[in-house]
Amino acid sequence: MTILFDVILPVFIVIGFGYLVAWRKMFTEVAVDGLMRFAQNFAVPVLLFTNVARLDLAKNLNIGMWVAFYAGAFLSYFLGWAFARRFLKRSPEDSVAIGFCCLFSNSLLLGIPIMERAYGPEALAGNVAIIAIHSPLLYTFGITMMEVTRARGQSLAIGQIAMRALSGVLHTPLIIGILCGTIMNLMLGAGLVMPEGFWAAADMMARAALPAALFGLGGVLYRYRPEGDSMAIALCCVCSLVIHPVVTYLLSRSFGLPTEAMRSAVITASMAPGVNAYLFAAIYDSAKRVAASTVLVSTALSMLTIWFWISVLP
Repeated sequence: MTILFDVILPVFIVIGFGYLVAWRKMFTEVAVDGLMRFAQNFAVPVLLFTNVARLDLAKNLNIGMWVAFYAGAFLSYFLGWAFARRFLKRSPEDSVAIGFCCLFSNSLLLGIPIMERAYGPEALAGNVAIIAIHSPLLYTFGITMMEVTRARGQSLAIGQIAMRALSGVLHTPLIIGILCGTIMNLMLGAGLVMPEGFWAAADMMARAALPAALFGLGGVLYRYRPEGDSMAIALCCVCSLVIHPVVTYLLSRSFGLPTEAMRSAVITASMAPGVNAYLFAAIYDSAKRVAASTVLVSTALSMLTIWFWISVLP
């Protein structure tokens, strides 16, 4: 119970506070959108920038950790996509969007604060290493799958599809923050010294990122209340909250990963799909109701699954 109250509950209290004030109309939808725009377009990219810039790439580059995490993620995608197409009889575009809900973990807005509260700031290196390729890899994959699906019968060349996917990924603020952080990391490694005032300003923005994003997430979740499509929502919850972390845990054990790497991989895998899963569905106008409801339901259920994994992990 200590883990639930001391580690998990504070994060969800902030989300719940955002949900409450949105429900009571004390925080308008316009205000929620503005706060999330600040968090996702500016504060969170700066947080990623500072973490990636200071990351010891050589020390924290663990291929086994990446394989364990992303094998579980892609297996979840293909299971969700195939089940939605074959058994739920969803359209090809809806099936890709549902698969993306199964694929994309809320590695940043939930994963980072939960990991920090559970194991301390020094335990975040593995999470940052996962996040460094999380959005670029999964967005590229998801956009490519959707563009390939939509291109059937349009005679689009592979190069055109690839350019659509690449353009979509490179215009994402989170990706820009990661890329800038990688460049800064390399420059610092080559001997560049940035003034303390630069890092102080960056750290001020970074500290605002998670509280603002969690509070805003609560407001967003109020907007997307569950309705219908219960089988598709259950499918997404099972894939993201059960299959992904279980596969990641089993592979981590079989690879003999260090405790720190195993914690980062499994805890991140146990996170619910983030709002980005809904944004992806909204971009392509596919399975939006499923995505929105899945984000809300799985975020609530993840309190229990996260509690379980923190209790099980060494």
